[in-house]
Amino acid sequence: MSTAILTGPPAPGSSLDGDLRSLGFDVRAASGADEAAALLATVPAGERVALVDARFVGHRHALRLALTDPRFPAAAAPGALTAQPGARPALTRALSTATVHGSDDLTGTLADALDADGVAVHRPQLGTLVAAVPTDAEARHRARTAVDAVDEEAVRLRSAVKAHDGFFTTFFISPYSRHIARWCARRGLTPNQVTTASLLTALVAAGCAATGDRAGYVAAGVLLLVSFVLDCADGQLARYALKYSTMGAWLDATFDRAKEYAFYAGLALGAARNGDDVWALALGAMVLMTCRHVVDFSFNEANHDATANTSPTAALSDRLDGLGWTVWARRMIILPIGERWAMIAVLTAVTSPRIVFWALIVGCAFGACYTTAGRVLRSLTRKAKRTDRAAQALAELADSGPLAGIAGRALRRTGILLLPPLVLGLIATGALLAAVLARPFGATQTMVAAVFYAVFAGAAVARPLKGALDWLLPPLFRAAEYTTVLVLAARSDSPGALPAAFGLVAAVAYHHYDTVYRIRGGTGAPPAWLVRVTGGHEGRTLLVTVLAALLADRGDDFTLALTALAVAVALVVLVESIRFWVSSGAPAVHDEGETA
Repeated sequence: MSTAILTGPPAPGSSLDGDLRSLGFDVRAASGADEAAALLATVPAGERVALVDARFVGHRHALRLALTDPRFPAAAAPGALTAQPGARPALTRALSTATVHGSDDLTGTLADALDADGVAVHRPQLGTLVAAVPTDAEARHRARTAVDAVDEEAVRLRSAVKAHDGFFTTFFISPYSRHIARWCARRGLTPNQVTTASLLTALVAAGCAATGDRAGYVAAGVLLLVSFVLDCADGQLARYALKYSTMGAWLDATFDRAKEYAFYAGLALGAARNGDDVWALALGAMVLMTCRHVVDFSFNEANHDATANTSPTAALSDRLDGLGWTVWARRMIILPIGERWAMIAVLTAVTSPRIVFWALIVGCAFGACYTTAGRVLRSLTRKAKRTDRAAQALAELADSGPLAGIAGRALRRTGILLLPPLVLGLIATGALLAAVLARPFGATQTMVAAVFYAVFAGAAVARPLKGALDWLLPPLFRAAEYTTVLVLAARSDSPGALPAAFGLVAAVAYHHYDTVYRIRGGTGAPPAWLVRVTGGHEGRTLLVTVLAALLADRGDDFTLALTALAVAVALVVLVESIRFWVSSGAPAVHDEGETA
């Protein structure tokens, strides 16, 4: 139970007490700052507390936005202020200062004091919702008239939809998925339950695709769309009811990829039942999709807090966004998740898995080239100073292991480090992929190229990644590692090597997505021991090339080795990920702008 302290004399006919109780607050009254401080001291330290001006007039949802959002340590709106346990000491200090005594706007003064004390106070955008503190009868009448003029439920329902979604999601899903979200809220369902239902539906869809017959493909396409509707509804339910959680952040961040990649596996199994081996295409689609996302993540982290951010390319992009049709066209051509899942569902129902995968690869390759080219132009034309935080985030996204660390320290006094990090990364990746593609499976030269890759990849991250294009290093390393596994498995004579490689890349990709969302939450990368145990990208790449060389002529041993490696990586990263995301220190991260 949270506690709300009403400050000042109550207004006649006010419904404020009932509104606060309906939001889950235990309501108490204080005549001024001194009594409010005394009441605050009696509230258990682990509880949220809110201070609300008794004269407040406004919508209940305005209070909900200001007082109940769990993502922020402190939040405020006109006449209302809340502090979670972490911000309680600052609130206590603010109440003890002389500036708040005698203030006609106690909550506003306290909010300013919290800001000055280093506690970031979130102030939600209320839009047409009313939140006011009238000081006389005429102003109170005007405020109540303004409240009556706005359909609060319509605003709440509309704001449940993500502001920047793709064309398909905006016009074909959200118009009714938000009503599903409201239906779920009124029946006490949580976003996590809806997210889990979406995952289960997608897994059933993958199972239908694995049957390999037309009826199964049609059912798979329909269920995939149902899963996507539920996927939209879970976020809308979180925004509608403000039910954000750390567990929800983890589920939301990882289940989309789990659903999509499980469906790829189902399609590949279904195709195999009909004598068509498309595992290489399935793995290629997963590699391309993951590398594309890493491009997005790396660029955003590199520029998250850059200063003096100016770029003619960015200015042109902003002007294009001012033209309505260009906004939708630019969102559609990158094939975001809504358009992509719709395409997969339709093509699954009416064509074959091979066509589905080729359409995915071509469409995603075009989208990746379009977005990457635009971001390269922005990076080359912008005038900005990259911060230490951004450089650290890029180093963490690189996922460099012990071998890279040893190589970087060994080369620290050599002329190699005079080369830009991106050049070193390109040399490492080019040499590795050239050997993997040109040499026979299991060739010794491939192992040598993998050692060379580890050395130069280590040299690439030996210095702070503050160059204009250094954000390309993490996706470059992802492409090198994943493509090596794909090509070696495809060239192996070991039966089942490609499905085993699919499992290995899926496990490693999960680790990389998990790293991204930890960094986004401000908690940094996974612990160093996890990177050491999993070997880093260069260690895993070298290990796979060594296994290929040692097991080239030993039947299905290479498949068994890849399977064992996939299981080991999956167990380690999943256990650590679950431990982190269910802990009290995990951030409640929910994407509001990502469409991929």
